[in-house]
Amino acid sequence: MSTTVNRDPEALKDRELALQRTLTVWIVTGLTFMLLPGTFLGVWNLISITGERTAALIDPAWIQAHGHAQLFGWIGSFIIGIGFYSLSKMGRLPEFAITRSWTSWALWTSGVTLRWATNLWLWEWRWLLPVSAALELAAFLLFFVTVSGHRAEPKPGKQKGSGPPVWMIAVIAGSLGFLASLAANLAVTIQAGISGIGPAIPHGANERLLVLFTWAFPVVTIWGFSARWLPVFLGLADPAAKPLFLALAVNIVGVTAAMLGWFIPATILIMAASAVAATALRVFRPSVKAPKTTGIHPTFPLFVRIAYVWMLVAAVLSVCAVFWDQGGGLWGSSRHALTVGFMSSMVFAIGQRVLPAFCGMRVLYSPKLMFWSLALLNVGCLLRVSSEIGAYESYVPAMWPLLPVSAIIEMTAVTLFAASLLLTFRQPPAHLANAAQA
Repeated sequence: MSTTVNRDPEALKDRELALQRTLTVWIVTGLTFMLLPGTFLGVWNLISITGERTAALIDPAWIQAHGHAQLFGWIGSFIIGIGFYSLSKMGRLPEFAITRSWTSWALWTSGVTLRWATNLWLWEWRWLLPVSAALELAAFLLFFVTVSGHRAEPKPGKQKGSGPPVWMIAVIAGSLGFLASLAANLAVTIQAGISGIGPAIPHGANERLLVLFTWAFPVVTIWGFSARWLPVFLGLADPAAKPLFLALAVNIVGVTAAMLGWFIPATILIMAASAVAATALRVFRPSVKAPKTTGIHPTFPLFVRIAYVWMLVAAVLSVCAVFWDQGGGLWGSSRHALTVGFMSSMVFAIGQRVLPAFCGMRVLYSPKLMFWSLALLNVGCLLRVSSEIGAYESYVPAMWPLLPVSAIIEMTAVTLFAASLLLTFRQPPAHLANAAQA
């Protein structure tokens, strides 16, 4: 059987349509995890915490189910789906990459769903918890093995032996962080199944894992996608390769320190890596070319820059948490600034910029819907981060009632984001829509 891509025009068209279908399913799956087991469960948890005015009485398995659905079910689904699509188009991946994408999707969706259900209902959790982790790891390994053979076709004027671009190095580093996260997840679920008293990962281990699950996996991957897309979309100068490599190296050392329990040097190193990465990506510098905002809301560049502000805020808050956290408010606000302020804002902004084209050459349904999803997300995140510090740390106890308000604002934002993409996917491709109007 041939292992090369068929270059016949009709075969290429069929391949492109098949890739678009698989990516659309990956994205819709991610949106489902984001809305139902992710955001809605998170809002319920926060309302319960507010009622008790402490997180100590809330089942940590429920909180972890929410976090797993968001990080792996939503962000993970988007990254794997986009990876299968973009690397299949850019390189000479064999035809069976499409079949493997479907197989990986089935394994991944089953694993994440099983993890969420097991954490909530506790049925046979001692063996279902490791099974869920094994399914997720198997899905990612299938993806990793498939795209590791990717060979991007060199751009005109670029020598084949000049090495991979910096953005690809960052994406590879993020993929390795993804792999390490899933391997660690399998290890701790096996340990919980053998010796634990419930499906929740013990607090100390969970705190270390959260650093790995965030700073080594989605953050680094977003840096890679930023290096690839922001010079085009925001009109920025090309990223500075050496400083970005330095940021990646310092970040790896910081995450490793956190896994060893050395949180003071870990948080300082991660903060330094974040600052160097933002500088290397030139996010806060003026654009050298006009941003490409056709078909989307013109505030797109602003929200991308705000997202990187949230990343720096999260890094600073993590350092503050090491020294002054007493009730979990500083740690919680740091994670929320990172996962919602940075990661979610970047997905909302970049996702609504590229996914309509990737999933069938469509035009975004409503730029105004894009704006309101991003605006409400940032308003909700600002309210959540500030009120979590004030309430949990008892600096301003009167801020407790603001927590569920922030959650409802953010839930509205993610619902608008999901509606924006789903309505876009329902539209015909741009060329067919233009032909129908002619």
